[in-house]
Amino acid sequence: MMAAEPKPRRVTVIASGLLCGALAVVVIYTRRAEFFSPLAVVVIAAIGAAAVLLQLWLRNREHAHTIHPPTWLSVFGIVLALAALFSGRLGLSREVTQLVSLAAVGSFAVSSAVILHAFRKDKDSDVSK
Repeated sequence: MMAAEPKPRRVTVIASGLLCGALAVVVIYTRRAEFFSPLAVVVIAAIGAAAVLLQLWLRNREHAHTIHPPTWLSVFGIVLALAALFSGRLGLSREVTQLVSLAAVGSFAVSSAVILHAFRKDKDSDVSK
C-alpha cells in the first residue's frame, strides 16, 4: 500500500496568519497602560475564541463527523463581553466591570476547552479504528 499524502492545509495556514495578524495589530496599537484594562483581556480572549471557532469550522468541513460548539456558552461570553465594553453606559462600577470581564474570559476559555477536548477525543477514536 502507498502512504496517504497529507491534505494541503493552505486554508488553515492562511486563517492562522490572519488571526495572528489581528492579534499583532491589537498589541502594536495598544498603549502600555491600556493592557491593564479588563477590556484588553476580553479582546485578546475573544480573538483566541475566534481562532478556535475558525479551527472548528475548517475541521467540520473536512470531516464527516461534525463537532458542535457549546453555543449557549459562547453567546453568554459575548453578552458578558458587551456588558464589559459598555460598562460606562450601563453605570457599572470598576469592580463589577472587572468581574464581568473575568466571567467573559472564563466563558471563552471553557467554550474553547470543550471544543479542543472534542477534537482530541475525536482524534483518539479515529486512531483506534
